[in-house]
Amino acid sequence: MASVKEQEAIRKLMVFLQEWDSGHKVARSRILDSFIKSNNGKTEPELELEFSQGASLFLARLTAWLRMTYMHSTCLDKLLKSIGIFLSAAGGRRYLIEFLEIGGVMTLLEILGLNHLKEEDKRESVRLLQLIANAGRKYKELICESYGVRCLAELLATSTSAEAQEDAQVLLDSLGRGNPKYQHQVYKGLIAVLPCASPRAQQLALQTLGVMQELVGEAPPALLEPLLAVLGSAHLEVQHEALQLLPALLPLRVRPALLAALVAALTPLGHPALASRSESTADPNALCPREPMLAYIQQAAAAKAIGILAKESVEVAEELIQLNVVHGLMVAVGNMEHMPSQRHSSISLKYFVHTFPFVEEHMKKAVGDTLFQLFMDSPETWYTKMDRAQAEELASSILDIPKDMGRKQSTEGD
Repeated sequence: MASVKEQEAIRKLMVFLQEWDSGHKVARSRILDSFIKSNNGKTEPELELEFSQGASLFLARLTAWLRMTYMHSTCLDKLLKSIGIFLSAAGGRRYLIEFLEIGGVMTLLEILGLNHLKEEDKRESVRLLQLIANAGRKYKELICESYGVRCLAELLATSTSAEAQEDAQVLLDSLGRGNPKYQHQVYKGLIAVLPCASPRAQQLALQTLGVMQELVGEAPPALLEPLLAVLGSAHLEVQHEALQLLPALLPLRVRPALLAALVAALTPLGHPALASRSESTADPNALCPREPMLAYIQQAAAAKAIGILAKESVEVAEELIQLNVVHGLMVAVGNMEHMPSQRHSSISLKYFVHTFPFVEEHMKKAVGDTLFQLFMDSPETWYTKMDRAQAEELASSILDIPKDMGRKQSTEGD
């Protein structure tokens, strides 16, 4: 038979639960405030002591009210924080299981997709999902099976809160580790974020893709188009993350397509007119220069990437030469409409000229002694000394390097 003390504790629990059951929004909000204040950080034994071994009864009520009211944002922040006290309690695996058994994961994921809810509420929902993911592989799989990757990718791509985006990225990164069954799903979900309109989301997605690349092995061909698009972003932090990812793709099957796409980006549509295009913008009444075209931004980024990748190995440099990269770089150097294109192309061109003597010979023949001497004297700044006629000459130069010349040079050097 229960002792008097135990009977009193049970009576208090029943009174507390009846107060909750009969209370309306205001009364329940007050109960939640008190619960959060007095129980935050408690362990499972401490919560059970507080509730006379009946803490699960209160958790069940919290979860039930959450499922009934989350679409209306009724005390949603307090509800989620209260449930979080149970899910984060040391030794409280039973609470986690009880929450999941009544559909807790689906409710949390549905909260992420409701546009009218506050970003802070969505952050709290992600925090609970992170607690669930931290419990182990089978719980990560449960989140993924419940379309969690898609929900989190959409939150990352569309959220107006930088903090919520970062929380979504951290959880996606967690779902991609120690979860081999679904790591490719996470990888593809991150690729789907790249075309979004948020530079911050693009940056975070690229960072996570870079971390995951070694885990997933081969990259799908579907990665290249959005990756090259963000490489041409006007936001330097996005460009930087895209450049960081490129070297990891060189050992993979996508390498030929990647190199070809980068070389193609050096010569945007209409490139023969690059050097003379300023004639249409040389209006003396114009108040400010025209914003650079996105194609020019991508051209500059591609030139920079080519320099980085060529230095990874002579084999990569030779493949680029066979793709006629030198001509493409000369076209970009002649683009007087966009100085970053000229700068990055000149730096990359310097590497090819100094590494491959036959490239030096062909370039000298193509551009003439005057321009070539300018290049040799100051590869990083020679483009600033060109006049428009010289730039046009450079952009229109035809550099004919035989397809097998790169291999021949390598053989001669062995």
